[in-house]
Amino acid sequence: MSPTSFDLQGKLALVTGSSRGIGAAMARGLAEAGASLVIHGRDRVRAEAAAAELAASFGTDRVHAVAFDVTDPAEVSQGVAELIERAGAPDILINNAGLQHRVPLLDLEYADWERVIKTDLSSLFLIGRELAKPMIARGSGKIINIGSVQSELARPTIAAYTAAKGGVRNLTKAMAAEWARHGIQVNSLAPGYIHTEMTQNLVDDEAFNSWVVGRTPAARWGTVQDLVGPAVWLASEASNFVNGQTIFIDGGMTAVV
Repeated sequence: MSPTSFDLQGKLALVTGSSRGIGAAMARGLAEAGASLVIHGRDRVRAEAAAAELAASFGTDRVHAVAFDVTDPAEVSQGVAELIERAGAPDILINNAGLQHRVPLLDLEYADWERVIKTDLSSLFLIGRELAKPMIARGSGKIINIGSVQSELARPTIAAYTAAKGGVRNLTKAMAAEWARHGIQVNSLAPGYIHTEMTQNLVDDEAFNSWVVGRTPAARWGTVQDLVGPAVWLASEASNFVNGQTIFIDGGMTAVV
């Protein structure tokens, strides 16, 4: 396998929720592999600031920003149309935008259930469908849906998130079943417990931190950089016969009991 199989020169990638955290790290990793980027966030100011930071390293001609609510069908359609007009149709989509809501299942309000499902699952359908259209017309494309160890496992207080991420795993299969014939590869990356700004409070919780480290064969939290290599692989020609799969990036957590 030649290193050029992983080269993303000439490719355009949209990474949703890429103004910070895991999304920002994967976006930078794709840029380092040669891709041009569309940085996305719901907050336009934050998205444009993140894009400007990357543009300082990779050039303003290779980095764009777009802002829309991933749960609103009209905003998704308008946002995708805007980015295609400005930058062209993306070759790569990473469906990364998501959120968490921690509360016992019996206390979970329906509005919060619906908010998590719409953000963590339905948005993948909305954005994936919009970008699959030009990918099908072109005869190629890469879609990477971000799942979780909760695509496979469950733990208390995160029922909506668990249901959504389980749905991501099967939606990935459904997309592959329909779109693989058009030269599109659709796969899912399923991170384990990753140390980010959003999980800092869990890292700081001595009991929870000890549980994560003890439950993970690698005996540590993951870092955002642990996701970059797998993301570049799935975005590149090196994964052209990989389709409908969920790749767990979890230090072995889902491999043991």
